[in-house]
Amino acid sequence: MELLSPAGNVEKLKYAYQYGADAAYIGLHSFSLRAKADNFGQDEASEIARIKGDKKLFCALNIYFHNQDLKRLEESLESFEAYPFDAFIISDMGIVRTLQKHFPGRDLHLSTQANALNSESAKLYRDLGFKRIILGRECSLKEIEEIRQAVPDVELETFVHGAMCLAYSGRCFLSKWMIDRSANEGSCAHSCRWDFRPMEGPANTEMVLEEKQRPGEYYPIYEGDGFTSILSSKDICMIDHLKDLKDAGIDSLKIEGRMKSIYYTAIVTRAYRKMIESLEGKDIPDLDGYRDEIFKVSHRKFSTGFYYGRDEIEQAAEKPEKAQYKFLGSIGRAAGNGLYELDVKNQIFPGEELEYIGPDLLYTADSSFSLETPEGEPMTKADHGKPCLIKPGVPVEEGFILRKKWQH
Repeated sequence: MELLSPAGNVEKLKYAYQYGADAAYIGLHSFSLRAKADNFGQDEASEIARIKGDKKLFCALNIYFHNQDLKRLEESLESFEAYPFDAFIISDMGIVRTLQKHFPGRDLHLSTQANALNSESAKLYRDLGFKRIILGRECSLKEIEEIRQAVPDVELETFVHGAMCLAYSGRCFLSKWMIDRSANEGSCAHSCRWDFRPMEGPANTEMVLEEKQRPGEYYPIYEGDGFTSILSSKDICMIDHLKDLKDAGIDSLKIEGRMKSIYYTAIVTRAYRKMIESLEGKDIPDLDGYRDEIFKVSHRKFSTGFYYGRDEIEQAAEKPEKAQYKFLGSIGRAAGNGLYELDVKNQIFPGEELEYIGPDLLYTADSSFSLETPEGEPMTKADHGKPCLIKPGVPVEEGFILRKKWQH
């Protein structure tokens, strides 16, 4: 099975590949549903090609296009040629012929936003020229198996980890999530009109909504520049169920999170890579340790989504939601004399105990490192955005990530 990881910018793309992704998906400015991710500009094509190597790269063009968007797309097509895309992820059928005309050698993948949930839809999209279908998140394992048996000549992709949005445009999951009545199937219970009250969340760190008839079930409220959104109270996590997905006929396992940090990208990608390799028969030392690392990244309570039906949706893993570690930065290029460039994300002080993680290194501790300026002057701390070199007290490699335990 292919492991497909998110990349919100060039840096995340590098870590997705380095930590085990077979493929990554990115967005271009103005044409991706993750408009608030950094996304990619036209000047980054050569760097992306260098990082990609022989891996795969998919481009998300999965907005729903208005007429003015179609015009902008036509004007941008020439610039797309510079990118080493293997496929386009789309949801709007209005751009199919345009992409097939201008990029006949590149595949089309149907976005999950198109809500493909049955065999007949899969056959139709295959006949339209789609090589892969990213199944709607309401699909159960049984339905996936039925689609695979009915349409063996199309690739099937599904989300295995990350946030599950309750709504996008008219494609609302709120009613389905709360009482198993799907708006996409004409059975909306109008859950958005029920009696909710805003309140401070259990950790006193965010605002949530609580429905009158469901005390203790919280729906976080996110506010940003010009928007307020309510997301699912749980994240999908299928780390322990990859064999079931393989047996059902899934070709590609997709991780959500183009707006997450490189720490999230690395940890989650690595965990799924190790589990896939174990499933394929490879002996993985510290397999349970790699798996458990995903619980150390900040997350909402985990569930298995809709894969096993309603009962499973309500079962969350008994793991902490708060991050156990603070992401500090990453190791850059070797600078000679045992020194490495250091990309600092949060303050680092000599003498504190750090941990390094790598693609094949679960973690190792270091409290004997030193910091200095590029000119060789000792530093008493490293700050985000300031040039810094580190002399580790243990062996490290470029791309290793630094963290330390939170003092909650």
